[in-house]
Amino acid sequence: MSPIIRSHRPPRITGAVIAVIGLALAFGGAWLVALGGSFYYLIAGLAVAATGVSLIRGSSTSLWLYALLLLGTTVWAIGEVGFVGWQLEPRLLVPVLLGIYLLMPWVRRKLVPSRGAGAAVVVAVVLAFGVGVAGFMQPVGTRGEATLRNDAGGHDASVADGDWRFYGRTPRGDRFSPLDQVDTKNVKDLKVAWTARTGDTMRPGEDQGGTDAGHEFNFENTPIKVGDTLYVCTGHSWVVAFDAATGQKKWSFDPKANTDADVYLACRGVAYYEAPPGTATDCPRRIIAPVLDARVMALNAETGKPCEDFGEHGFVSLTQYLGHVPAGFHFVTSPPLVLKDRVILGGWVYDNQAEGEPSGAVRAFDPLSGKLVWAWDVGHDPQNWTPGPNEQLTRGTPNAWGVYTADPDLGMVYLPMGNATPDYFGGHRRDFDEKVSSSTVALDIETGAPRWVYQNTHHDLWDMDVPVGPSLVDLPDPKGGTIPALVQTTKRGEFFVLDRRTGAPITEVQEKPVPQNAVPGDRTSPTQPYSVGMPSLTPKDLTEQQMWGATPFDQLMCRIEFRKAAYEGQFTPPQLKDTIVYPAFDGVIDWHGASIDPYNKLLIANANYIPFIISLAPRGPAEERGLVKPWDGSGNEPKVGGGLAPQYGTPYVGKVHPWLNPLGVPCNPPPWGTLAAIDLVTHKLVWEHPLGTTRDTGPFGTHVNAPLPTGIFNIGGNMTTRGGLVFIGATADNYLRAIDERTGKELWRARLPAGGQANPMSYSVNGKQYIVIAAGGHSGLGTKSGDYVVAYALP
Repeated sequence: MSPIIRSHRPPRITGAVIAVIGLALAFGGAWLVALGGSFYYLIAGLAVAATGVSLIRGSSTSLWLYALLLLGTTVWAIGEVGFVGWQLEPRLLVPVLLGIYLLMPWVRRKLVPSRGAGAAVVVAVVLAFGVGVAGFMQPVGTRGEATLRNDAGGHDASVADGDWRFYGRTPRGDRFSPLDQVDTKNVKDLKVAWTARTGDTMRPGEDQGGTDAGHEFNFENTPIKVGDTLYVCTGHSWVVAFDAATGQKKWSFDPKANTDADVYLACRGVAYYEAPPGTATDCPRRIIAPVLDARVMALNAETGKPCEDFGEHGFVSLTQYLGHVPAGFHFVTSPPLVLKDRVILGGWVYDNQAEGEPSGAVRAFDPLSGKLVWAWDVGHDPQNWTPGPNEQLTRGTPNAWGVYTADPDLGMVYLPMGNATPDYFGGHRRDFDEKVSSSTVALDIETGAPRWVYQNTHHDLWDMDVPVGPSLVDLPDPKGGTIPALVQTTKRGEFFVLDRRTGAPITEVQEKPVPQNAVPGDRTSPTQPYSVGMPSLTPKDLTEQQMWGATPFDQLMCRIEFRKAAYEGQFTPPQLKDTIVYPAFDGVIDWHGASIDPYNKLLIANANYIPFIISLAPRGPAEERGLVKPWDGSGNEPKVGGGLAPQYGTPYVGKVHPWLNPLGVPCNPPPWGTLAAIDLVTHKLVWEHPLGTTRDTGPFGTHVNAPLPTGIFNIGGNMTTRGGLVFIGATADNYLRAIDERTGKELWRARLPAGGQANPMSYSVNGKQYIVIAAGGHSGLGTKSGDYVVAYALP
């Protein structure tokens, strides 16, 4: 064998590059140490720099030095995070790759020979690689198997099994289909039965997330199915009817909504009303739907034409009784609840813009005439009243923008309440605002009279509004009877199980101390309620060791930002500096809520884990610098961009953004999205698994990436079926998945033509079960936009 011929020219370029990398790492490490953080990056940076200098000199000492560094890094990584694959990756991947590079012939041949130097690097690389592999072999999440109870008494038969008449199929909001033609054994055979298109697509200027010049265009709709027809609404408030068996379009109606000022363009669903027999109307079966320019409309379910006897030629303005409504400050994205001859709805009030915004009052209208029947206005005595032509509902009250649920037998509608605006400063809130903010409220459906209030976040300074009505379920009591219960999901990841008759907790809730020290002029609640009697999906408080990144550099930057920011754990109040809020307003569980299998008493919830950064700044200097323009509330609001929350009327201007590292990925480690099952009888977490991959996401906002099973951010909910399945789209990787309800195992998935940021639903026609999802994407999530409705069925 010929001896290796070594070059007499050292690898100076390689050495110089490595030395510069090491100095940069050491500089960041010194910064971190000065902030009270880990010494590792300073030490490692100096060692990498020394390795580079040694390479420039052509010395094999560089290999010995790097081997020692890699061995030390491996020990440090295990000491910080143990054998957790995704936590080990940013600590070991780049160092291992650099070690492999140093072993390449074009580097080694240029070094002065030294017995054992290369072998030392090989040993260090193999050890570090083995530790990383061992980390990824560890199970992620919680593995278990659900108990199948088959309690037929829990099924709501008020809606025909083959229909889906409400957003959650029934007014109970359980998002459960009693159909079982598709089950765990044959779900693998599901095929596309038909694909339909609404014709309503994203328009120019609607792809910028609603923060500056753009509008966030989303297709978040859950269709309803009545008889042989599927009804869908779109991001521009169109309503489209499709044949449920073929997907053929029956009719489409465009209300010509003026959405120029709306930053959020979505319609999550429509409602159905059928007039009693003998009612004098040309429109006995009607679809009642929100319109984004603050109207509600009634359409003939057969033809799609406006019902002339409803309001003014089929439309009712929702700005009546609200006084001055600046452009874009009030609109409705959720379907109204139509029950007991009432059309009940609230609305979206523009977050964080000003105090004294239009009222958040909830109103009920007659489904035939469109006449206002009652308004629930917490600032009025009594709270349920009917204002006269020149009267105004109390401005600035908390609103309920999410989907409502109801118990027709008890005559109660359940409202998910938000805050009195703005969200990040509460120093001027009134007592009646505070009592219902971030609460579940029960009202009498027919009169609007309040029945009970249960608050799950006190003096909310984090936008932890309740984003969706509770799901109703009947649970066994210790004496062998049944308790009519509800489960309220929250952005915090807590589950509050209440008696839906009284609002009293069924499972234990404890008030626990939380961080204090709000900004001057505000206060904090000394405690917050924790539902300790139920499993929680609330993430653990962040630590420096948890900071994540694809490389040591972006992980280091996240560590530095963590040390610089204000953070004492969950409920750290917004400060006059960057404040980490986790969980944040996008929630652990947002507007999609959870599904409940009433037979097996299982709750299925998909969750998100993304921290946000909030900061407050004194108003005077902010206005002097031109960050926001002064505004007295008259006319329309001055244009505000850059993620700013102007909070007019308060002493502070806010700023909020997701906490991402320099590569554009979260600073907290994967999984960033999960799916979990909770047993509502034993109050145990049955299973929890990462949900989704990085296939359609990537660094710097790109959408081409390896399908890494990190769990991914998801918008949209899930549905359970009698066939033992959980169906979910929601994820940023554009799939519809079928999950085994017992174990959480993925059984089937199908690639969608666009993002599936909506709740799937199921129905039957002519004995065939269909699974349907709206696939039109989400501007805020950055998924592919479209106008598709896709139905799947067995061949």
